[in-house]
Amino acid sequence: QVQLVESGGGLVQAGGSLRLSCVASGRTSSTYSMGWFRQAPGKEREFVAAISRRTYYADSVKGRFTMSRDNAKNTMFLQMNSLKPEDTAVYYCAAGGTLVAITTVSRVDYWGKGTLVTVSS
Repeated sequence: QVQLVESGGGLVQAGGSLRLSCVASGRTSSTYSMGWFRQAPGKEREFVAAISRRTYYADSVKGRFTMSRDNAKNTMFLQMNSLKPEDTAVYYCAAGGTLVAITTVSRVDYWGKGTLVTVSS
């Protein structure tokens, strides 16, 4: 099993920045791809960013969000800049057991519990 714990969420004004972190523990050797998803109230969970051989981003965050990974510390980050009210959601850390980038919910094997990001207008 792999445990994922997110941190770094909070309240920020539109145009501001936040940095989310996710620490993986347990059988981390079995996780080859990692990523971030988000779920806004009343909406389905959606892909935000993923990293495998390269980094992938949803069109809605491209150019504003940057994902990075520190394999030595089993940690990944999501730097979010130029935040908009529509970025408000619970952000989930995710991991997959293959090299296939986790760009869809169906490819995710492990989930964190989520961290809330609220962007005020």
